[in-house]
Amino acid sequence: MIYLDHAAATPVAPKVVKAMKPYFTDDFFNPSAAYLPAKKVASEYEAAKATIAHTIGAKASDLVITAGATEANNLAFTSLTNSGRVLSSQFPPPCSPDGCARRGSPQLRHPSMLLYLETEHDSVRKAAEALGGKAIKVLPSGIIDLNNLKSKITDQTELISVALANNELGTVQPLAEIASIIRETKLNRMKRGVKTQLLLHSDASQALNLLDISVARLGVDLLTINSAKIYGPKGVGALYVSHDAKLHPLVTGGGQEKGLRSGTENVPGVIGFAKAAELAKEHLNYNRKKYKTWRKTLLQELTDYELVNKKHSLDNFIVLCYNGIDAERLVFLLEEKGIYVATGAACAASKGVRSHVLKAIGLNDSQIAGSLRITLGETNTEEQIHKAAKVINEIIKKEQNRIAQIHVTNN
Repeated sequence: MIYLDHAAATPVAPKVVKAMKPYFTDDFFNPSAAYLPAKKVASEYEAAKATIAHTIGAKASDLVITAGATEANNLAFTSLTNSGRVLSSQFPPPCSPDGCARRGSPQLRHPSMLLYLETEHDSVRKAAEALGGKAIKVLPSGIIDLNNLKSKITDQTELISVALANNELGTVQPLAEIASIIRETKLNRMKRGVKTQLLLHSDASQALNLLDISVARLGVDLLTINSAKIYGPKGVGALYVSHDAKLHPLVTGGGQEKGLRSGTENVPGVIGFAKAAELAKEHLNYNRKKYKTWRKTLLQELTDYELVNKKHSLDNFIVLCYNGIDAERLVFLLEEKGIYVATGAACAASKGVRSHVLKAIGLNDSQIAGSLRITLGETNTEEQIHKAAKVINEIIKKEQNRIAQIHVTNN
Protein backbone atom coordinates (compact mmCIF):
# COMPACT_ATOMS: atom_id res chain seq x y z
CA MET A 1 0.00 0.00 0.00
CA ILE A 2 1.13 3.52 -0.86
CA TYR A 3 -1.03 5.86 1.19
CA LEU A 4 -1.15 9.42 -0.16
CA ASP A 5 -4.17 10.83 1.70
CA HIS A 6 -2.72 12.00 5.01
CA ALA A 7 -4.96 15.09 5.02
CA ALA A 8 -7.93 12.75 5.51
CA ALA A 9 -6.45 10.57 8.27
CA THR A 10 -3.14 9.58 9.79
CA PRO A 11 -2.26 6.33 11.59
CA VAL A 12 -1.60 6.58 15.30
CA ALA A 13 2.15 6.71 15.86
CA PRO A 14 3.67 3.78 17.85
CA LYS A 15 4.98 6.12 20.58
CA VAL A 16 1.48 7.58 20.90
CA VAL A 17 -0.08 4.11 21.27
CA LYS A 18 2.49 3.27 23.95
CA ALA A 19 1.73 6.46 25.88
CA MET A 20 -2.03 5.82 25.76
CA LYS A 21 -2.05 2.12 26.64
CA PRO A 22 -1.90 2.31 30.48
CA TYR A 23 -4.97 4.58 30.54
CA PHE A 24 -7.14 1.90 28.98
CA THR A 25 -6.28 -0.73 31.58
CA ASP A 26 -4.26 0.18 34.67
CA ASP A 27 -4.99 3.93 35.00
CA PHE A 28 -8.64 3.76 33.91
CA PHE A 29 -10.02 5.90 36.75
CA ASN A 30 -12.49 8.75 36.33
CA PRO A 31 -10.53 11.98 36.95
CA SER A 32 -13.49 13.43 38.88
CA ALA A 33 -13.42 10.67 41.51
CA ALA A 34 -12.18 11.52 45.02
CA TYR A 35 -9.67 8.73 45.72
CA LEU A 36 -5.91 9.01 45.12
CA PRO A 37 -5.53 6.90 41.94
CA ALA A 38 -8.21 9.06 40.28
CA LYS A 39 -6.53 12.25 41.47
CA LYS A 40 -3.26 11.00 39.95
CA VAL A 41 -5.03 10.46 36.61
CA ALA A 42 -6.58 13.94 36.86
CA SER A 43 -3.12 15.42 37.40
CA GLU A 44 -1.71 13.53 34.40
CA TYR A 45 -4.65 14.67 32.29
CA GLU A 46 -3.92 18.31 33.13
CA ALA A 47 -0.21 17.79 32.42
CA ALA A 48 -1.14 16.39 28.99
CA LYS A 49 -3.30 19.46 28.33
CA ALA A 50 -0.34 21.65 29.27
CA THR A 51 1.84 19.79 26.75
CA ILE A 52 -0.73 20.31 23.98
CA ALA A 53 -1.10 23.98 24.90
CA HIS A 54 2.67 24.50 24.94
CA THR A 55 2.92 23.47 21.27
CA ILE A 56 0.80 26.50 20.30
CA GLY A 57 2.28 28.90 22.86
CA ALA A 58 -0.65 28.71 25.28
CA LYS A 59 -1.49 27.42 28.78
CA ALA A 60 -3.56 24.40 29.79
CA SER A 61 -6.24 26.70 31.21
CA ASP A 62 -6.67 28.22 27.72
CA LEU A 63 -7.79 24.91 26.18
CA VAL A 64 -11.19 23.25 26.00
CA ILE A 65 -10.89 19.58 25.02
CA THR A 66 -13.51 18.43 22.50
CA ALA A 67 -14.39 15.29 20.55
CA GLY A 68 -12.59 16.65 17.48
CA ALA A 69 -12.19 19.68 15.24
CA THR A 70 -15.83 19.79 14.13
CA GLU A 71 -17.05 20.26 17.70
CA ALA A 72 -14.29 22.78 18.42
CA ASN A 73 -15.26 24.84 15.37
CA ASN A 74 -18.94 24.81 16.37
CA LEU A 75 -18.05 25.73 19.94
CA ALA A 76 -16.05 28.74 18.70
CA PHE A 77 -19.23 30.15 17.15
CA THR A 78 -20.98 30.29 20.52
CA SER A 79 -18.92 33.45 21.12
CA LEU A 80 -21.73 35.12 19.13
CA THR A 81 -24.44 34.18 21.63
CA ASN A 82 -24.18 37.35 23.72
CA SER A 83 -25.47 39.34 20.77
CA GLY A 84 -28.83 37.74 20.16
CA ARG A 85 -28.56 34.04 19.37
CA VAL A 86 -28.14 31.51 22.18
CA LEU A 87 -26.87 28.42 20.38
CA SER A 88 -26.43 26.43 23.54
CA SER A 89 -30.14 26.63 24.44
CA GLN A 90 -31.23 25.02 21.18
CA PHE A 91 -31.84 21.28 21.12
CA PRO A 92 -30.28 19.51 18.11
CA PRO A 93 -32.62 19.40 15.11
CA PRO A 94 -34.41 16.11 14.35
CA CYS A 95 -32.51 13.56 12.27
CA SER A 96 -33.64 10.72 10.01
CA PRO A 97 -31.90 8.36 7.57
CA ASP A 98 -32.42 11.13 4.99
CA GLY A 99 -30.47 13.68 7.01
CA CYS A 100 -30.91 16.30 9.72
CA ALA A 101 -33.20 19.30 9.66
CA ARG A 102 -31.81 22.77 10.27
CA ARG A 103 -32.33 24.46 13.60
CA GLY A 104 -35.60 26.33 13.65
CA SER A 105 -34.30 29.24 15.74
CA PRO A 106 -33.76 32.71 14.20
CA GLN A 107 -30.56 33.64 12.44
CA LEU A 108 -28.17 36.39 13.47
CA ARG A 109 -29.64 39.88 13.61
CA HIS A 110 -26.98 41.06 11.16
CA PRO A 111 -25.36 38.62 8.66
CA SER A 112 -22.10 40.56 8.92
CA MET A 113 -21.83 39.56 12.60
CA LEU A 114 -20.09 36.41 11.34
CA LEU A 115 -17.67 36.39 8.42
CA TYR A 116 -16.02 33.20 7.18
CA LEU A 117 -13.72 32.30 4.31
CA GLU A 118 -15.62 30.71 1.41
CA THR A 119 -13.09 27.84 1.20
CA GLU A 120 -13.55 26.71 4.82
CA HIS A 121 -14.05 23.09 5.85
CA ASP A 122 -17.73 22.15 6.05
CA SER A 123 -17.63 22.12 9.86
CA VAL A 124 -17.09 25.89 9.66
CA ARG A 125 -18.91 26.67 6.41
CA LYS A 126 -22.16 24.85 7.15
CA ALA A 127 -22.34 26.12 10.73
CA ALA A 128 -21.72 29.67 9.48
CA GLU A 129 -24.31 29.32 6.71
CA ALA A 130 -26.88 28.05 9.22
CA LEU A 131 -26.23 31.19 11.26
CA GLY A 132 -26.64 33.38 8.17
CA GLY A 133 -23.01 34.54 8.10
CA LYS A 134 -21.32 36.15 5.11
CA ALA A 135 -18.56 34.52 3.04
CA ILE A 136 -15.24 36.24 2.33
CA LYS A 137 -13.85 35.76 -1.17
CA VAL A 138 -10.50 34.20 -2.04
CA LEU A 139 -8.11 35.03 -4.87
CA PRO A 140 -7.35 32.45 -7.62
CA SER A 141 -4.36 31.37 -5.51
CA GLY A 142 -6.70 30.38 -2.67
CA ILE A 143 -5.41 33.20 -0.48
CA ILE A 144 -7.97 35.42 1.24
CA ASP A 145 -8.95 38.59 -0.63
CA LEU A 146 -8.06 41.12 2.07
CA ASN A 147 -9.87 43.94 0.27
CA ASN A 148 -13.04 41.83 0.21
CA LEU A 149 -12.59 41.15 3.93
CA LYS A 150 -12.26 44.86 4.68
CA SER A 151 -15.35 45.68 2.63
CA LYS A 152 -17.46 43.18 4.59
CA ILE A 153 -16.46 44.20 8.11
CA THR A 154 -19.15 46.39 9.66
CA ASP A 155 -19.71 47.75 13.16
CA GLN A 156 -21.84 44.65 13.77
CA THR A 157 -19.08 42.15 12.88
CA GLU A 158 -18.17 40.07 15.94
CA LEU A 159 -16.34 37.03 14.63
CA ILE A 160 -14.16 36.26 11.60
CA SER A 161 -13.23 32.63 10.86
CA VAL A 162 -10.31 31.82 8.55
CA ALA A 163 -8.52 28.45 8.52
CA LEU A 164 -4.76 28.61 8.95
CA ALA A 165 -4.30 25.97 6.22
CA ASN A 166 -6.99 24.79 3.83
CA ASN A 167 -7.92 21.11 3.99
CA GLU A 168 -8.16 20.66 0.19
CA LEU A 169 -5.42 22.92 -1.16
CA GLY A 170 -3.09 23.22 1.82
CA THR A 171 -3.15 26.99 1.24
CA VAL A 172 -1.66 28.84 4.21
CA GLN A 173 -3.53 32.05 5.03
CA PRO A 174 -1.87 35.29 6.24
CA LEU A 175 -3.48 35.25 9.68
CA ALA A 176 -1.09 37.84 11.09
CA GLU A 177 -2.25 40.31 8.40
CA ILE A 178 -5.89 39.50 9.12
CA ALA A 179 -5.23 40.04 12.83
CA SER A 180 -3.65 43.41 12.01
CA ILE A 181 -6.79 44.47 10.10
CA ILE A 182 -8.88 43.40 13.09
CA ARG A 183 -6.70 45.44 15.49
CA GLU A 184 -7.06 48.53 13.30
CA THR A 185 -10.82 48.01 13.14
CA LYS A 186 -11.06 47.70 16.91
CA LEU A 187 -9.04 50.89 17.42
CA ASN A 188 -11.28 52.72 14.98
CA ARG A 189 -14.35 51.43 16.80
CA MET A 190 -12.93 52.50 20.14
CA LYS A 191 -12.41 56.05 18.88
CA ARG A 192 -16.05 56.16 17.77
CA GLY A 193 -17.41 54.58 20.92
CA VAL A 194 -18.47 51.32 19.25
CA LYS A 195 -18.20 48.55 21.87
CA THR A 196 -18.96 45.50 19.70
CA GLN A 197 -16.45 42.65 20.19
CA LEU A 198 -14.36 41.49 17.23
CA LEU A 199 -12.70 38.06 17.46
CA LEU A 200 -10.56 35.98 15.09
CA HIS A 201 -11.06 32.21 14.92
CA SER A 202 -8.89 29.84 12.92
CA ASP A 203 -9.14 26.13 12.20
CA ALA A 204 -5.53 24.88 12.33
CA SER A 205 -6.38 21.17 12.04
CA GLN A 206 -4.14 20.57 9.01
CA ALA A 207 -1.27 22.73 10.20
CA LEU A 208 -0.15 21.57 13.65
CA ASN A 209 2.52 19.15 12.42
CA LEU A 210 3.66 21.32 9.49
CA LEU A 211 3.79 24.88 10.83
CA ASP A 212 5.34 26.43 13.93
CA ILE A 213 2.18 27.75 15.55
CA SER A 214 2.02 30.50 18.15
CA VAL A 215 -1.38 31.95 19.09
CA ALA A 216 0.28 35.24 20.04
CA ARG A 217 2.15 35.51 16.75
CA LEU A 218 -0.94 34.63 14.73
CA GLY A 219 -3.08 37.06 16.70
CA VAL A 220 -6.01 34.64 17.10
CA ASP A 221 -8.64 34.65 19.83
CA LEU A 222 -9.85 31.12 19.09
CA LEU A 223 -7.86 28.27 17.51
CA THR A 224 -9.00 24.75 16.62
CA ILE A 225 -6.49 21.89 16.70
CA ASN A 226 -7.02 18.21 15.96
CA SER A 227 -5.28 15.04 17.13
CA ALA A 228 -6.43 12.91 14.17
CA LYS A 229 -4.33 14.85 11.64
CA ILE A 230 -1.03 14.61 13.54
CA TYR A 231 -0.70 10.84 14.11
CA GLY A 232 -2.72 10.95 17.30
CA PRO A 233 -6.04 9.21 18.13
CA LYS A 234 -9.26 10.16 16.37
CA GLY A 235 -12.16 11.68 18.29
CA VAL A 236 -10.18 14.25 20.27
CA GLY A 237 -9.44 17.88 19.51
CA ALA A 238 -9.14 21.17 21.36
CA LEU A 239 -10.18 24.79 21.13
CA TYR A 240 -7.82 27.50 22.33
CA VAL A 241 -9.85 30.28 23.94
CA SER A 242 -8.37 33.69 24.74
CA HIS A 243 -9.53 35.74 27.71
CA ASP A 244 -11.45 38.05 25.34
CA ALA A 245 -13.68 35.24 24.04
CA LYS A 246 -16.75 34.31 26.08
CA LEU A 247 -18.23 30.97 25.06
CA HIS A 248 -21.38 29.01 25.91
CA PRO A 249 -21.46 25.21 26.18
CA LEU A 250 -22.91 23.02 23.44
CA VAL A 251 -22.81 20.05 25.82
CA THR A 252 -23.94 20.41 29.44
CA GLY A 253 -23.76 18.03 32.35
CA GLY A 254 -21.09 17.53 34.98
CA GLY A 255 -19.24 20.76 34.30
CA GLN A 256 -15.94 19.38 33.02
CA GLU A 257 -13.62 21.65 30.99
CA LYS A 258 -14.69 24.72 32.97
CA GLY A 259 -18.32 23.95 32.17
CA LEU A 260 -17.76 24.37 28.45
CA ARG A 261 -17.61 20.66 27.57
CA SER A 262 -19.25 18.34 30.06
CA GLY A 263 -18.65 14.60 30.02
CA THR A 264 -16.11 12.21 31.53
CA GLU A 265 -12.70 13.22 30.27
CA ASN A 266 -11.20 11.21 27.41
CA VAL A 267 -7.98 10.53 29.30
CA PRO A 268 -6.33 8.10 26.83
CA GLY A 269 -7.25 10.40 23.94
CA VAL A 270 -5.76 13.49 25.56
CA ILE A 271 -2.61 11.60 26.63
CA GLY A 272 -2.22 10.43 23.01
CA PHE A 273 -2.94 13.90 21.64
CA ALA A 274 -0.25 15.35 23.89
CA LYS A 275 2.35 12.81 22.76
CA ALA A 276 1.45 13.35 19.10
CA ALA A 277 1.67 17.14 19.49
CA GLU A 278 5.02 16.81 21.25
CA LEU A 279 6.41 14.61 18.45
CA ALA A 280 5.03 16.96 15.78
CA LYS A 281 6.85 19.90 17.36
CA GLU A 282 10.07 17.91 17.78
CA HIS A 283 10.21 16.73 14.15
CA LEU A 284 8.68 19.80 12.50
CA ASN A 285 11.71 21.08 10.57
CA TYR A 286 12.90 17.62 9.51
CA ASN A 287 9.46 16.65 8.22
CA ARG A 288 8.94 19.90 6.33
CA LYS A 289 12.27 19.49 4.55
CA LYS A 290 11.48 15.83 3.74
CA TYR A 291 8.03 16.60 2.34
CA LYS A 292 9.34 19.52 0.31
CA THR A 293 11.91 17.21 -1.32
CA TRP A 294 9.34 14.48 -2.01
CA ARG A 295 6.88 17.01 -3.42
CA LYS A 296 9.50 18.32 -5.82
CA THR A 297 10.40 14.75 -6.88
CA LEU A 298 6.79 13.80 -7.50
CA LEU A 299 6.07 16.91 -9.57
CA GLN A 300 9.21 16.35 -11.65
CA GLU A 301 8.32 12.72 -12.42
CA LEU A 302 4.58 13.14 -13.08
CA THR A 303 3.40 14.15 -16.56
CA ASP A 304 0.40 15.76 -18.29
CA TYR A 305 -0.94 17.60 -15.25
CA GLU A 306 -1.70 21.15 -14.23
CA LEU A 307 -0.62 22.06 -10.69
CA VAL A 308 -3.51 23.72 -8.89
CA ASN A 309 -1.84 24.85 -5.64
CA LYS A 310 1.25 26.52 -7.07
CA LYS A 311 2.25 28.56 -4.00
CA HIS A 312 1.41 29.43 -0.37
CA SER A 313 0.81 25.75 0.38
CA LEU A 314 1.77 23.29 3.09
CA ASP A 315 4.80 21.26 2.02
CA ASN A 316 2.95 17.94 1.87
CA PHE A 317 -0.02 19.05 -0.28
CA ILE A 318 -0.12 18.45 -4.04
CA VAL A 319 -3.31 19.19 -5.99
CA LEU A 320 -3.23 18.12 -9.64
CA CYS A 321 -5.71 18.73 -12.44
CA TYR A 322 -6.01 16.22 -15.28
CA ASN A 323 -8.54 18.13 -17.36
CA GLY A 324 -10.87 15.88 -19.31
CA ILE A 325 -10.27 12.82 -17.11
CA ASP A 326 -12.64 11.69 -14.36
CA ALA A 327 -10.66 11.92 -11.09
CA GLU A 328 -13.13 9.68 -9.25
CA ARG A 329 -12.39 6.95 -11.78
CA LEU A 330 -8.66 7.57 -11.27
CA VAL A 331 -9.08 7.08 -7.51
CA PHE A 332 -10.57 3.61 -8.06
CA LEU A 333 -8.00 2.65 -10.71
CA LEU A 334 -5.16 3.72 -8.41
CA GLU A 335 -6.71 1.82 -5.50
CA GLU A 336 -6.54 -1.35 -7.58
CA LYS A 337 -2.77 -0.75 -7.78
CA GLY A 338 -2.53 -0.19 -4.02
CA ILE A 339 -2.22 3.60 -4.21
CA TYR A 340 -4.62 5.74 -2.18
CA VAL A 341 -5.30 9.35 -3.16
CA ALA A 342 -8.33 11.69 -2.92
CA THR A 343 -10.42 13.99 -5.05
CA GLY A 344 -10.83 16.47 -2.19
CA ALA A 345 -12.15 16.45 1.37
CA ALA A 346 -13.10 12.91 2.37
CA CYS A 347 -16.50 13.95 3.80
CA ALA A 348 -17.47 15.67 0.52
CA ALA A 349 -16.03 13.00 -1.80
CA SER A 350 -17.97 10.22 -0.05
CA LYS A 351 -21.23 12.02 -0.90
CA GLY A 352 -20.25 12.72 -4.51
CA VAL A 353 -20.25 16.48 -3.89
CA ARG A 354 -18.11 18.71 -6.10
CA SER A 355 -15.49 20.76 -4.29
CA HIS A 356 -16.66 24.23 -3.25
CA VAL A 357 -12.99 25.05 -2.66
CA LEU A 358 -11.92 24.41 -6.26
CA LYS A 359 -14.97 26.29 -7.51
CA ALA A 360 -14.06 29.27 -5.31
CA ILE A 361 -10.60 29.57 -6.88
CA GLY A 362 -12.09 29.67 -10.37
CA LEU A 363 -11.82 26.10 -11.69
CA ASN A 364 -14.56 25.06 -14.10
CA ASP A 365 -16.61 21.86 -13.77
CA SER A 366 -14.29 19.88 -16.06
CA GLN A 367 -11.20 20.94 -14.11
CA ILE A 368 -12.85 20.17 -10.78
CA ALA A 369 -13.92 16.74 -12.03
CA GLY A 370 -10.31 16.00 -13.04
CA SER A 371 -8.58 17.13 -9.84
CA LEU A 372 -6.65 14.85 -7.47
CA ARG A 373 -5.37 15.69 -3.99
CA ILE A 374 -2.16 13.99 -2.86
CA THR A 375 -1.00 14.52 0.71
CA LEU A 376 2.32 13.09 1.85
CA GLY A 377 3.04 11.79 5.31
CA GLU A 378 4.90 9.56 7.72
CA THR A 379 3.80 6.32 6.08
CA ASN A 380 5.68 7.23 2.89
CA THR A 381 9.25 6.57 1.70
CA GLU A 382 11.27 8.01 -1.14
CA GLU A 383 10.92 4.69 -2.98
CA GLN A 384 7.14 4.96 -2.73
CA ILE A 385 7.21 8.44 -4.25
CA HIS A 386 9.03 7.18 -7.35
CA LYS A 387 6.70 4.18 -7.66
CA ALA A 388 3.56 6.29 -7.22
CA ALA A 389 4.68 8.69 -9.95
CA LYS A 390 5.28 5.80 -12.35
CA VAL A 391 1.92 4.15 -11.69
CA ILE A 392 -0.03 7.41 -11.88
CA ASN A 393 1.60 8.24 -15.22
CA GLU A 394 0.74 4.78 -16.58
CA ILE A 395 -2.90 5.04 -15.54
CA ILE A 396 -3.24 8.57 -16.90
CA LYS A 397 -1.83 7.41 -20.24
CA LYS A 398 -4.29 4.49 -20.38
CA GLU A 399 -7.20 6.79 -19.57
CA GLN A 400 -6.15 9.27 -22.26
CA ASN A 401 -5.97 6.43 -24.81
CA ARG A 402 -9.36 5.05 -23.68
CA ILE A 403 -11.02 8.45 -24.00
CA ALA A 404 -9.40 9.05 -27.40
CA GLN A 405 -10.69 5.66 -28.60
CA ILE A 406 -14.23 6.53 -27.45
CA HIS A 407 -14.07 9.78 -29.43
CA VAL A 408 -12.91 7.91 -32.53
CA THR A 409 -15.70 5.34 -32.18
CA ASN A 410 -18.35 8.03 -31.64
CA ASN A 411 -17.20 9.96 -34.70
